[in-house]
Amino acid sequence: MDKETADNDDASAVQQVENSKPTFAEFLEGTGSSQTIECRKLWAMQKHYSTPESGLLTPELLLHCTNPLCNGPRIFRYETGDIWFSKTEPLSTFITYRCSNCRHERKRYALHVIRGKKGEGTVYKYGELPTFGPQTPSRLIRLFGEDREIFLKGRRCEIHGLGIGAFTYYRRVVESHKDQILDEIIRVSEKIGVQPDVLNSLKAAKKEIQFSKAMEGVKDAIPQALLVNGHNPLTLLHKALSEGVHDLPDAECLQLAHDVRVVLIELADRIGQALKDEAELNTAINRLTKSKQN
Repeated sequence: MDKETADNDDASAVQQVENSKPTFAEFLEGTGSSQTIECRKLWAMQKHYSTPESGLLTPELLLHCTNPLCNGPRIFRYETGDIWFSKTEPLSTFITYRCSNCRHERKRYALHVIRGKKGEGTVYKYGELPTFGPQTPSRLIRLFGEDREIFLKGRRCEIHGLGIGAFTYYRRVVESHKDQILDEIIRVSEKIGVQPDVLNSLKAAKKEIQFSKAMEGVKDAIPQALLVNGHNPLTLLHKALSEGVHDLPDAECLQLAHDVRVVLIELADRIGQALKDEAELNTAINRLTKSKQN
């Protein structure tokens, strides 16, 4: 390999590392508090009272707006807050964003920013209000009943980047509520009329005391309507939760905890949709049957 090729490969590797860093917008949208992250597209030279100075960028953000007029993802735009760096000191600041749709809800961030080169730097998020993270569906919370606070403790650990804590709480609540999860799946199975052997496997798994054996018994027994991208969600959960938490670094536990939560939310959504669709179908059939009899 000649020197020019080696230099090009080195430059390409450096570029890949730089591009793997989140943008400042991605950091604000997707990183919980008490975490330090290296970001790109963080600052730039901007005019401040007609004088070029280095200032924090204020990109548009896609955040969940809780206002009844919105109740979903909306564009938030920068409203107020100090964005200007001194020549020598890091920037500690509060910045506020406002929903561009309802013009009512705001998101406030507390940040500590160390400027680097070429628009990059390091950002520490002290916190934010409202707190970080997508809303946890109420159907999922109800599934865990009195133990919902255990799940929410796991969610708070995940938000603060505490991987082992988040994973441990999620595993505890999922394993202890195996029967409730299977009950919901059995309800869907009975509604849509799955094959008897599928239903029997689900009911047998509910009687199994050990979580791992129960999940092993239903790896091929799941209604089509509940598959997640073609995969059995119970198998996905079992695979994640069977990892030895103390054998993994905290970062991997955090990723596993995130994946478990995402699959749980998707499963809860699919259960709710399947039961809703069936209820709507039954209502339509009843109306049409009565209309025909009349």
